[in-house]
Order: sequence, then structure tokens, then C-alpha cells
Amino acid sequence: MERIQSQFRKNWQHKLENLGFGYHSLDGLYWDESHYYQFSPEEINTIENATAELWQMCLEAVDHIIAKNLWEKFNIPEWFRNYIITSWEEDHPSIYGRFDFGFDGKNLKLLEFNADTPTSLYEGSVIQWYWLQELFPYKDQFNSIHEKLVGYWKHLKNYMNPHHIYFASLTNIEDVTNVEYMRDCASQAGFDTEFIPVQDIGWAEDISEFVAGDRSIMEYIFKLYPYEWILADGFGEKLVKNGFRSQWIEPAWKILLSSKALLPILWEMYPNHPNLLESYFEPRHLKDFAKKPIYSREGANVILYKNNIPVEENDGVYGKDGFIYQQLFDLPNFQGNYPVIGSWVIGQEPAGIGIRESVHLITNNQSRFVPHLIG
Repeated sequence: MERIQSQFRKNWQHKLENLGFGYHSLDGLYWDESHYYQFSPEEINTIENATAELWQMCLEAVDHIIAKNLWEKFNIPEWFRNYIITSWEEDHPSIYGRFDFGFDGKNLKLLEFNADTPTSLYEGSVIQWYWLQELFPYKDQFNSIHEKLVGYWKHLKNYMNPHHIYFASLTNIEDVTNVEYMRDCASQAGFDTEFIPVQDIGWAEDISEFVAGDRSIMEYIFKLYPYEWILADGFGEKLVKNGFRSQWIEPAWKILLSSKALLPILWEMYPNHPNLLESYFEPRHLKDFAKKPIYSREGANVILYKNNIPVEENDGVYGKDGFIYQQLFDLPNFQGNYPVIGSWVIGQEPAGIGIRESVHLITNNQSRFVPHLIG
């Protein structure tokens, strides 16, 4: 893996905005094409194989969590557990997820799994592909995200009826862009689609149904809104009461994979697996470790320790559900820039990567997205 200097394309902002990518520079630079990462075919194989294997391990972990009643570790309230189990046993479809990897060219380690509401989808799929086509049309990229998304929606069309899906998110530009992109993929697969702000989803108490603005019953809803928020804001009780007459994508079982509590369970199930870092529900013997909230976003409330001394931390509002302790992985240092590889699984298959780079050891919402190619 190499970090190679490059030049910003002429009128690059305009080119990105023409593709519907409006948050390239919201809080400082986010999309950064002043350099790119180059991988060897062997490195890409390593990432692809690890993604496929870890996805299968995660599915085994869901079975394990349910069979062993490990709900307390995830802080899942008792009244929501059967809803999760049903969504799992009935095989409610999962479209996508993003593994975050630390990779130093030799060791590839799972840092966490963004399984419920992974973002950076559009820049990973479309934006860096257009960058490649313009600057390096003779090169390749580990990126079949778009084809796999459209293909998986086509596959689901055989099982979903009616073919009308609502796509819901908060109304900030990043969430809307990601959801509108997913909606476009479903439209290309032949679905009728409609965007609705998540706060506009109605609840008809008399019939226990979720309803849109025109009072029509919503049978399929794709949401970019995390399950832990749904449980915290009182919406979860309505899901249970509705009893799957509305089907939500991602399904409820994905809450188990989006929680950092997954990490110690994977380590217990697969000790010393080459792609896992030691992880526990208490500090144990670790001296160099990350203390991570069971639920958090954008690196919030994460503390990194070296020799039991905190070396970096982020504040935030998370942590009330508890923490896990994960062996620290030394991210490669490219002139003070630390990359994390986001590896996508789409419709059960590895589909491509996107790289976020930070000047901090904890990748936070100030990180930059950097394109890649295969050298």
C-alpha cells in the first residue's frame, strides 16, 4: 500500500457537484484527491478474502448471540428481543455493511463493523470511480459497489411485493445523498421509490401502521437511521406493535452487528483469528488498547491508551451503554496521515473499498475520503 501525490483536477468541485456530491468541503476538505492510495493485486485479494470471511463469521455471531441470550451485553431491552429474533429467523434481507480495517501492508485487522447505517457509500461507489476514469482510465479499482447494489435489489424484487419502497433519513446533506443514491440503485433495479424524511414517517395508532404523508401504509422502508436511536426515542415499541407489516431495511438483527459488543464476542468465538484484534468487555491484561463505547458514531467517546496512559480521546454523548476494550492497532503513518480502509459487503459479497484518512489516530468526522487504485 503506497500513498502517492497527485493533483486536484481542474474544476474538481464543479465535477463532484454535477454528480450530486455536495459535501466535498463542508467542514474543511472532505474529498481529497491531492494524493491517492495504490494497492497491489495481492493486497486487494487479502482485503477481499478477509471481508468475505468476516461476513460469514458475523452471521455465525448473530446465531451465537441469540442462542446464548447475550442481550445484556448489547443493552437490548427485553421487549425488543423477539422482534430481532424474528427478523433473523425469517431471513429479513440485509443490503450492505462496511468493515473498517487497519492495514499496514502485512497485517489486516478489523477495527469495527458499520452494519446498520454505514455512510461514505456514494463516494466509495461513484465519486472515486469517476476520478479513476478521468485520470487513470487504464487502471483498475476494487469497486463493484454500484453493480452489486443494483444486482442485489434486482434479486430482492423476486421476494418483495409490492415493488414500492420508501427511503428515509434525516435531512442533512450527507444522509440524504447516501439515501438518494441507494434509492437510485433500487429504481434502476425496477422498484418504485419515494424519499421521506424520517421525522415525517407517521404512525396510525388505531390500526398500528406506519403511514406516509398521504396516509398510505408503508410496507417497505429503507432507513438510514440507527436502531439504537429508534430504541432510545420510543419508536421501537411501534415496530414491535406493527409486527413486520412494515418491513425495515436494514433489518433489526443488524443492531447486533453494528454494536462494538460484537468485537469481544467474535474474539471469544474465533480466538487468535488473524483478522481480529483481542477484544474484551473489561480491560484484562491489555496495556495498549482502545476503549470504545458499545454504541457510538464517528469515533465519539473513544479513548486510546498506550502503556495504560491515554494518548488520544474524543468527547461525545455516548458511553451510557458500556464500553469494550480492544487491542490497539498501529495504523500506518504517512507523513502524519492515518488511513482506515472501509470494505463493503453488498448482498453477502465483498464489493469494494473506500479510504478515510485522518491526522488523528481516531478516525472522526473530520477525516478525509481519499481515492484508490490497483497498481
